[in-house]
Amino acid sequence: MFGKSIFSKINGLLNQRFNERGILIAVHRGSFGGNIIENTLPAFKVALQQGGDMIEIDLAKSTDGAIYLFHDGGEPRLLNETDNITTMDSSRIAGLSYYNSLFCRTNTKLDRLEQVLPHLKGDTLINIDRAWDFWPELVEILDQHDMMNQLILKGPVNKETLEFFDNYEKKYMFMPIVYSVQEIETVLSYTNINLVGMELIVKTDSDPLFQNDVIERLHEQNLFVWANAITLDDYTFLYGGLDDDTSIIQSPDLGWGKIIEKKVDIIQTDWPSLLSPYRNERLKQIELHRS
Repeated sequence: MFGKSIFSKINGLLNQRFNERGILIAVHRGSFGGNIIENTLPAFKVALQQGGDMIEIDLAKSTDGAIYLFHDGGEPRLLNETDNITTMDSSRIAGLSYYNSLFCRTNTKLDRLEQVLPHLKGDTLINIDRAWDFWPELVEILDQHDMMNQLILKGPVNKETLEFFDNYEKKYMFMPIVYSVQEIETVLSYTNINLVGMELIVKTDSDPLFQNDVIERLHEQNLFVWANAITLDDYTFLYGGLDDDTSIIQSPDLGWGKIIEKKVDIIQTDWPSLLSPYRNERLKQIELHRS
């Protein structure tokens, strides 16, 4: 069981999924391409159809406090805009339309968080990213939808974030983005957070966070380990070079397979339709070997 026993009811769906699937697949911004746009309901639907166990969404806040599903910085590619969405008010954002993968304008508009949550309520696990600049505004919206058992909030290891979740009455599942062993110690010093796991950011295989003893220690603390296999570009390595590109272009055994061998619990990917059957076959082989 991941998380503290005192929060077992909140964490029940997460642990149920682990019991069912063994290793979970988190899908980066949903599955998108063609005329399906990232961070939209159609992208989330496709992600689940392709074998994802969890969807990852990005949030951004307008100047007048509206929260949208959008990864800021993607404005030129997705909106044909040079201004950052966080410098716009909601009336301007309402007038924008997405551009698809062929850079053709669509009729798809940016979704506000409160519009999307009712469509996701149920048994879909959701990882919320990039909301650390507006935690109070975020939970004000989340509190209205009774979805605590579905939501894993991700954020940096800083005093503001950790104190917020330590003190906030409702105990949403929290996963810090960890860059060092010292940050693990910092997070563990807060005892009233519903801590369920940690995302380990690892540049090379010599990084202390990449070593098996760190993963073993987190498991001993009833925490899952999240590895980010997405390939952002040719120069950014999020989990020691074990990524989607390596897995697809060379061999899944050289990327996803090595992540599985390290006993990582959640793999984030842009390619759930390829990772899901591979994950299932590898876990079947592991089970057969044990028996």
